[in-house]
Order: sequence, then structure tokens, then C-alpha cells
Amino acid sequence: MAKTSIPTVDLSPFFTKGDEEGKKKAIKIIGHACSEYGFFQIVNHGVPVDLINRALKLSKTFFDYPSEEKLKSSPQPGGPLPAGYSRQPERSADKNEFLLMLPPGSSHNVYPSNPPGFRELLDEIFSYLVKTGSLIESLLNDCLGLPPNFLKDYNNDRKWDLMSTFRYFPATDMENTGVGEHKDVNCITFVFEDEVGGLEVKKDGEWISVAPTQGTLVVNVGDIIQVLSNNKFKSASHRVVRQQGRNRHSYAFFYNLGGDKWVEPLPQFTKAIGEPPRYRGFFYKEYLQLRLRNKTHPPSRPEDVISLAHYAIPT
Repeated sequence: MAKTSIPTVDLSPFFTKGDEEGKKKAIKIIGHACSEYGFFQIVNHGVPVDLINRALKLSKTFFDYPSEEKLKSSPQPGGPLPAGYSRQPERSADKNEFLLMLPPGSSHNVYPSNPPGFRELLDEIFSYLVKTGSLIESLLNDCLGLPPNFLKDYNNDRKWDLMSTFRYFPATDMENTGVGEHKDVNCITFVFEDEVGGLEVKKDGEWISVAPTQGTLVVNVGDIIQVLSNNKFKSASHRVVRQQGRNRHSYAFFYNLGGDKWVEPLPQFTKAIGEPPRYRGFFYKEYLQLRLRNKTHPPSRPEDVISLAHYAIPT
């Protein structure tokens, strides 16, 4: 495994006045991280550390309940996504279970009634992460040299954001994969995890272990940013490796894109600089459906798994 780590960015200059040098430094680090790693960590990000710690504590309490209690929060039929408590299909039931949440106020959310205060906490941390997503989006906008508020105006529908809290079961003697190698389909993802860790990022063919640090958020850019930037920023492969003898708890927040949005390389990274587009355009919801099919109807051959390469233009 590569003996390195993903970059860390201090966002405190964006919550105070006057520290222009600090802002420039942060933007420079983010730009480098997105082009080289696709991942970085942020500290002093505006999400209260106490809230993060309580979120992990309450999710552990919830997942420790008997199955019959957790199943009371099962998804409602007919919803757009299985919001509520779910466990992986039986063929992989020893890997993880999760609680999926749509934006607060969604009629499809199924909140656990226990532990006390969990619902309110989920709503609160969801709202904080939306704000953090907006900040990171604006910084990516600056890193890419796009017109002011370009990404904000383009990605202006927050109804598609998602948040999940996970419990990964301990590794077995036969298998330790919590989530296999993959790339995120969305714009920006935030992750925070307990002390067990397990998140790994692939760079130059080597796996980098992301050591969990209290109060730190891990950030990665997804496929949409890679397409818009015409490969200037990368959507990096990552996975979760389980430890033996220990459960892993984590949260993932997906700062998404409206399904009706058209996605293609921006002219700033093609025509304006004489570069050919690396991808043909597509509607985001169509790509989501193809990626979902990978899970609901897994192809028999690995080469048939749909990824961003489905839209790549041969060079």
C-alpha cells in the first residue's frame, strides 16, 4: 500500500474576514487534490465536531437494536429511492446495513423513532452538509476558473441530495470488502467515519488508506465534475475494507445533481483551449439508471459493468 495520504485543507479562512492568503492557499490545495487524487480532507469546515460525534454515537445505538426494531423504519413502497433502513441483499448480507435519508421534509423519508433525538440530529447534520457542499462547490468553481456562481446556477436543485449512515460488519476469514472498488456518480461526496476506518483511495494503481481523524470530513469529486471539467478533475476509485472483529460506522452525504440536467464537457475545457471533448453528453438521470442497473441486475462479466467509460469518446 502506498505510504502517503490525501491532502488536508483548512477552511477556516472562509468563515472569517480578511484572510485572503489563507483562501488562496486552500483553493490551491483543493485544485491540486482534485487533479491528482480526486480526494481531500477538510478541517474547520463549519460542521460542529460535537454534532459529528453525536451522529456517530446515535447511529451506533440504532444499529445495535434488534432487527425487529430497525425494520420498523423500512422504506415505504413506491418511493423514488429506498429511504429508511435497509440491509444488503442476502447474497452479501454479511457486509453492511444502512439508513438512507432524502432531504428533510421529503414525504418518502422513514425516520427511526429510536434512539430519542436521532431524527432531529439527522435533519440537522443534513442541513449543515448542504451548506458545506455549497461552499466546496463554490471553491471548485474558483479552482476551475469558471464564471462566478456558474456551478451554483447549474446545480441549483437540492431535492436530489442524499445521506446515508452505514454499519459495516467485521471482515470474515474469507472476505473483507465492505464496498468494492467504485467511483461516485454525483458531484461531491462527504464522508466521516469512526476510529475503525477502512476507506481507501486508489492513486497510480496503489491504495491509500484514509486514516480517520475526529471532526474531519473526507471530500471527493464524482463523475459529473470529471465530465464537466473534461478530465481536468478526476473522480477517483475508492473502496471500504473491513477489519476483523470490529464494526465500522460512517456517514456519506451525496451533493447531487438534478436528474433532468444535461451533462457534457464545458466549452472552457474544450473549444476555448483547443481540446477535444472526452465524453458525449447525457442526461444525468439516464446515467443514474444505468449505474443502478449494475446493482439490481449485476452483469455476468466485469467488462459489462456500466461506468463513465460508457460515454467516453475514443481518442
